[in-house]
Amino acid sequence: MSISSIMLAGTSGIVAAQTHIRVASDNIANINTPGYSRKIAHQESVVVAGAGLGARISSITRAADQFLQKASLNAQARSGQTGVMAEFLDQAQSLFGDPSEPSSFFGGLDTVYSAMSAAAENPASSLGRNGVIVAVTDFLQDAGRISGSIKNLQAETDKQIAANVGRVNEILAQIAQTNVDISRSSVMGGDAAGSENIQARLLDELSGLMAIQVSGRVSGGVNVRSVDGAMLTGDGGASTLSFDTAQGVAVLTATPPHGAPQTVMPGGGRIDGLLRLGQTDLPRLSEQLSEFVTQSVDELNRAHNANVSIPAPRTLTGRNTGLDQVAALSGFTGETRFAVVNASGVVQRTVDINFDTPSISVDGGPPTVYPAVSFAADFKTNVDLALGGFGTVDFANGALSLTAANSANGVVISDNPASPATKVGKGFSHFFGMNDLVSSTALTEYNTGLTTTDQHGFVPGEIIKLQLTDSSGNLLRAVNVAVPAAGSMATLVSALNTGVNLFGQFSLDANGRMTFAAAGNQDVQVAVASDNTHRGAGGPSISALFGIGSDARIGRTDSFSIRSDINLNYNRLAFGKFDRTTAVGGAPALAAGDGRGALELAQAGARTTSFGAAGDMRAVQMSVLSYASELSGQIGSKAAAAADRKDSADAVADEAATRRAAVEGVNLDEELVNLTTYQQAYNASARLITAAKDMYDTLLDMLN
Repeated sequence: MSISSIMLAGTSGIVAAQTHIRVASDNIANINTPGYSRKIAHQESVVVAGAGLGARISSITRAADQFLQKASLNAQARSGQTGVMAEFLDQAQSLFGDPSEPSSFFGGLDTVYSAMSAAAENPASSLGRNGVIVAVTDFLQDAGRISGSIKNLQAETDKQIAANVGRVNEILAQIAQTNVDISRSSVMGGDAAGSENIQARLLDELSGLMAIQVSGRVSGGVNVRSVDGAMLTGDGGASTLSFDTAQGVAVLTATPPHGAPQTVMPGGGRIDGLLRLGQTDLPRLSEQLSEFVTQSVDELNRAHNANVSIPAPRTLTGRNTGLDQVAALSGFTGETRFAVVNASGVVQRTVDINFDTPSISVDGGPPTVYPAVSFAADFKTNVDLALGGFGTVDFANGALSLTAANSANGVVISDNPASPATKVGKGFSHFFGMNDLVSSTALTEYNTGLTTTDQHGFVPGEIIKLQLTDSSGNLLRAVNVAVPAAGSMATLVSALNTGVNLFGQFSLDANGRMTFAAAGNQDVQVAVASDNTHRGAGGPSISALFGIGSDARIGRTDSFSIRSDINLNYNRLAFGKFDRTTAVGGAPALAAGDGRGALELAQAGARTTSFGAAGDMRAVQMSVLSYASELSGQIGSKAAAAADRKDSADAVADEAATRRAAVEGVNLDEELVNLTTYQQAYNASARLITAAKDMYDTLLDMLN
């Protein structure tokens, strides 16, 4: 080996040792830097014409493990998703309070029944009656507060998604820039590990926001795609994500620098968790709350309609059923009585209506039989004739009313206990809401009583726009349904099913309730983007009448309040019971101080009733109190399950991070050994150069 070869070998050794020392120093300096992956300098020998000529650093790379990185990114996405879901569901649960405490929402319903029971003991007590009004009002207001707070949580999810999407766009742009830096360094043979470390930290943060797929680029850097394959950043630059909740459905899209927008599924991370909360979990919770409150109110109204205030009111006006007169009055079985009483409760006129015959009897006399086909249409004419000037009935805007002609008289509706007038499980007065305790500004009962052979009554050609979404709120299909020409309910149901049959089917049950059942094991929800349909001129829309879409069902909670006249005068509370055995002009049929109606109101929570499917709870038959217990347990268990999933996901993420750090992280002892080793190598190479210099000097001295 020539002296110059020795000099070159020593020089290359010094340069290589310097690089190793610099890499080790950088690793030691970043030992506490989060997400830092240690660098490795790869050294190789230099061979020229078959002869060794020292060493060189071929490349500097990160100590990265692609498998561990992928596992860590997936674990972080899961942790981000479960973390935000646990956070929001815990807040939602706290809105209801501790169910074991009287101050909780469910304890408020117990307070209502306790107030009713106390009033039954002393019906004449103004304090007791006022206590009933206060308890019911507090329960309804508490329900409205919770419903509003859940809506606020939903709005907060949208705000956080928008903020997270903004951060995603920043990260994608930074990853695109680091791709450029890494490619440049790779081409020039420089150290790209620093940029790669920055990029790795960006990928870690991005995976906490949404699930991603990462692959290497030939020129260096990475391509990042969503779980459904949409390019987020890579060759061609960074896409721009956008979030839109137009028409009530959340849509996440990615728009590349050159190309068409593409819908993106987050697949995990905080964004996915927030979407699930805002589009599915929180609305379902609101639906469950709405169904519970609606049926609790309905049972109170059932008991209130079965009784009468003393003195009896001059007018009983029902709620808007959303139906025309024929549809509303058809389908009843059994018998009901309209009675007119004076201020002392003495019966002035009775009209017994038998829907089975159909026939009408006046003051217990022989029945007059009417044609079944026209009985509903001629109801007002026939009943007014039977009342004989003592009163009148009217049907307008979907509501039935009964009024005494003499302002000193009152009216009573009482079903025959042996064969009560019944439709969809409700008595006559209850179905029409003639003597409700709690009124509503919306249609809250979806058991319409309509059958598949009834005329649908909606204006032909008007449009309802439906959207089918999955469990994360992703849009599966948008369907525009035009109301068919005048025809049966079966025709309307068939029109609704056109376009949705791959995902499920609408159907009309025996009570005239329209429901949607997803096909197979799919978790498909129906949302209403818009609905300009009307049942007759100015009538309700399809979604309002049948409760299609969560917005219609959820909105019921905020619509309830104590009936206005009762709120102004608690003597209108129906605490009395009508005595059907008294004769016209005989003993009073109403007795002052009667508290049997209040007792029935107190027992309303124990009566078995039907609850429709709502949120995660199936359609069931049980008492209001039992449903309250089921609902509170379900809310608590869902929040607890979310917390457990968060803890599990965090543990997996921590374990993945630990294993990744064991491979990629800096080991101080190892780096100190490397530092010492390469310091010695540096010194040895320096001695080679010194030896070569001495040899040169010796040769020069010999020449002189």
